[in-house]
Amino acid sequence: MLYGKEHVERYRETDGAEGHEWQGTITLLLTTTGRRSGKEYTTPLIYQPEGDAYLIVASKGGADEPPEWYLNLEANPEVKVQVKGDRFTARARTATVAEKPAFWKKMAATWPAYDEYQQKTDREIPVVVLERV
Repeated sequence: MLYGKEHVERYRETDGAEGHEWQGTITLLLTTTGRRSGKEYTTPLIYQPEGDAYLIVASKGGADEPPEWYLNLEANPEVKVQVKGDRFTARARTATVAEKPAFWKKMAATWPAYDEYQQKTDREIPVVVLERV
């Protein structure tokens, strides 16, 4: 099973032939710029398409603090995305209050553990919308 750095490397090398499908769902690669370091960080994340955009969830397994990649995109919303062989720049934003219920339902349908993660924390777990620029 691919995970972490190895997942990113195999995904990039194979244009997602290895790594796009993961544990019964699908993943993309999100590259953010470190808010303090200025370095690029790439994370494989479960996603679902939403029109021309893509949805991801900043769950960190239900931890009380958000994942580093989310803090990075809050500081600099211009990100790089790879979906299979498609690499593009996107602008990341947190789903609005009006959008979130439908987006959450869609994401929890693809990865049911998201509902468990939300129950584990008082933090409101955001759904992030990645819009191609």
